[in-house]
Amino acid sequence: MLKRVVFFSVIIFLKWGNIPAQQDSLQKKLKCRKTILLGSSLLLTSGSIVYLNNAWYQQYNTGKFHFFNDNNEWLQMDKAGHAFTTYQISRLMMNAFEWAGFTKNQKLFIGGTSGLVYMSAIEMLDAYSNGWGFSWGDELSNVAGTSLAITQEALWKEQRIQLKFSYSKSGLAQYNPSLLGENFYTQILKDYNGQTYWLSISPSSFIKKTNTFPKWLNIALGYSAYGMLGGNFNSFSVQKADGTSLRYERERRFYASIDIDLTRIKTKSKILKGLFSALNIIKIPAPALQFSNKGLRGYFIYF
Repeated sequence: MLKRVVFFSVIIFLKWGNIPAQQDSLQKKLKCRKTILLGSSLLLTSGSIVYLNNAWYQQYNTGKFHFFNDNNEWLQMDKAGHAFTTYQISRLMMNAFEWAGFTKNQKLFIGGTSGLVYMSAIEMLDAYSNGWGFSWGDELSNVAGTSLAITQEALWKEQRIQLKFSYSKSGLAQYNPSLLGENFYTQILKDYNGQTYWLSISPSSFIKKTNTFPKWLNIALGYSAYGMLGGNFNSFSVQKADGTSLRYERERRFYASIDIDLTRIKTKSKILKGLFSALNIIKIPAPALQFSNKGLRGYFIYF
């Protein structure tokens, strides 16, 4: 499977990178951009897949394709992570394809599906690995993230509803560091207790253009979960210094907040535009309301 990914990447690169030379300077510039984009995409995609396979998956290789049902794990926080990742890759790649001068259909169906193709390749590595397997829940989440990006670009030529991410240390990783991470850099990826995923919605995009509502101001709806020391259940209690034990209860949390769409901040600087587009994956810290089975809680600043 890995060889096929690299093979088709090379075919795509050769097809689009070998565009006949044009006399017009704009066409030459776009040809150069296409070559840069597709060449770098080929190297990053195939290189990272090969690296993951050799550095991590190869030691768990079973040689047999199998399925794995993890839909009940982590209160579906991992599924939100899959949707977020494919959405962001698809969004950024569509922007890159537009920058390189590809047609609308090429931007949507090649650039837009890049996130799905990449994450599906990783899912296939899982499918041949001991302890994991091909998860239909993960793959459907991948499809959902890509679909959200492509559908909005096709309908509105903009992202009115965005998936964003925020993280703060949960304090729970210390009780199970092998699973939740041993330091900040691993915890931000592995400790679902500290992650929050957001739908950041632009109200000004859904009302008349003559409105005075700030175009950069969004309404954000978030989801997180807490109290998870294991995937399906907490198999142990935390022993306190005074000899008593504390058992964490797993709970879902929902949020309402405000956000800033950095891509709608006007600037003539191409560098700032690119920087804003990249940083727009992060939910801006802001006041928030939290709803859970324990009631309502307010935050002056939530991140």
